[in-house]
Amino acid sequence: MPDRLRERRTWIDFALVIVLLTVAGAVGAFVWNWVWTPPVGVAYGHKWVAEDEAGLQAMFDATGWYVVIASVIGLVVGLLAALFLDRVPLLTLAGVVIGSVLGTIVMLNLGLALGPDDPHEIARTADDGTHLEGQLEVTGKSPWIAMPAGALIGLTIVFIGLGPRRRDRVDDLTAG
Repeated sequence: MPDRLRERRTWIDFALVIVLLTVAGAVGAFVWNWVWTPPVGVAYGHKWVAEDEAGLQAMFDATGWYVVIASVIGLVVGLLAALFLDRVPLLTLAGVVIGSVLGTIVMLNLGLALGPDDPHEIARTADDGTHLEGQLEVTGKSPWIAMPAGALIGLTIVFIGLGPRRRDRVDDLTAG
């Protein structure tokens, strides 16, 4: 195979890893909205107040669901990238890092945009006793590291755990 074609395929693999993780982030945003149950609250004194403890718990569930979904997405796409798009492992690593950061940004922003509007804003003009859904939001640093960590773990599993066996098999096939 000519070197130019091999180099072109390597850069296509690199771009494909980035695109896959970014698209996976968008899919994750929809899944996140689907599995999360918004807390229910009421407008009282032009402020939003959670109805009960379950409503308060649901506010924290948003971050938990985000971390679970983003970690699984990162792990799966990291495994697939390492298994099928690893012509140059360091370039695959760079693609996974860049793609998982982009996927995180897409998942967070799209997920928040798909979720309910800010109940605090709505409560300012709502009558007392009006039931309002809480907003989808995340807290802490864990949402920012979930997808990149999952993707790097998936990559590591294949590169370290399966790497020597896979490389030997490829070398045996090309040597004969």
